Amino acid sequence: MREQPAVLSDDQLERNFADIAPPLTNDYALLEANKCLFCHDAPCTLACPTHIDVPAFIKKIASGNLRGSARVILEANPFGHSCARACPVEVLCEGACVLNDRDEQPIKIALLQRHATDYVLEHKLKLFEPGAPTGRTVAIVGAGPAGLSCARELRRFGHAVTVFESKSQPGGLNTYGIAEYKLKADVALAEVQDILDLGVELRTGVTVESIEELLTEYDAVFVGVGLGSTKRLGIPGEDLTGVIDALTFIEHLKTHPYRDTKVGQRVVVIGAGNTAIDAVTQAKRLGAATATIVYRRGEADMPCYHYEYELAKRDGCGFRFQAAPQRIVSNGNGAAAGVAVRTPQGNEVIPCDMVIVAIGQGERDELAIPRDHPKVFVGGDCANGGAEIVNAAAEGVQAAKQIHERLTNG
Repeated sequence: MREQPAVLSDDQLERNFADIAPPLTNDYALLEANKCLFCHDAPCTLACPTHIDVPAFIKKIASGNLRGSARVILEANPFGHSCARACPVEVLCEGACVLNDRDEQPIKIALLQRHATDYVLEHKLKLFEPGAPTGRTVAIVGAGPAGLSCARELRRFGHAVTVFESKSQPGGLNTYGIAEYKLKADVALAEVQDILDLGVELRTGVTVESIEELLTEYDAVFVGVGLGSTKRLGIPGEDLTGVIDALTFIEHLKTHPYRDTKVGQRVVVIGAGNTAIDAVTQAKRLGAATATIVYRRGEADMPCYHYEYELAKRDGCGFRFQAAPQRIVSNGNGAAAGVAVRTPQGNEVIPCDMVIVAIGQGERDELAIPRDHPKVFVGGDCANGGAEIVNAAAEGVQAAKQIHERLTNG
């Protein structure tokens, strides 16, 4: 009989999935903003892939101009709302803050960015307008951060934009794949709506099967379809009941009431990247008695960010290093009962009743992308192999500029 995880109350689940970095109060934001040194050629700005003018937006917060602050942020990064919540600032802007060199805490750039962009969302302020119509049309495949960043810039240039999205909701991984305690779907969708309100046509539930067909209807095509499904382990037992890939697990959690997402009593997550951390921490927060990362290499080889590793340890998650999965063991009734691993000390079975696979995503191979075609532009994870929201936004904005150049100057 399968063991059951702890049954948590709705209130406890809400607390477990509350924002990991709560918003600043107005007073705290003013205090933090006034700590900034407002550096010339600021390292924080250089460290941001979208090159947000960090000193400028913080200075506007210090003067009480939250609208102006948000304008500076969103001018550079159309996904400044979600980046404020889910960007790895410890290795980007905050990691580059000059206060680190003085053995002081860096400016809380992400929380200040959230303070300004939340103000815009809460007050439903419209900061941008579409440009004068040019009569040119662009198709965008994929309504994630890359595609929608491209769409926003193209509308500001005045081009007509149609976005095709295979899922029922836009937003890509912002809506479906980022840990709930970092970024909730309603925030992701509100951010998307600001872009759609510029006159972007969105067609959801549509799977584009041919870029060539779009090229006959549109003056240019941008492809931002992300990566494909989670890679398979290639070991016996991965089709047993209780084995699920991390993205499917996280998507279900983000699109259903918390208690509707099934979690095991003893959960093993195979992999050690940032998505694996998202999976193991959320399994623990859903009520799993144990949630353990199983990784075939050593602690120093983990591809996840250090702060993500520390978060998982604080959540009480376990880690097994130098443990290479060989097969998933059945309980005799078609369900997972353990993961057989090879370690330097020999072979063993790690007992579990749920296995979450998080070993990265493969490339999309169902859509042929004519990358050398002069009217086709590509960005986001399907181009960079998988990076952050901010990278996708930067690539989408850059592609829009290239498309605009082509449509206006040939």
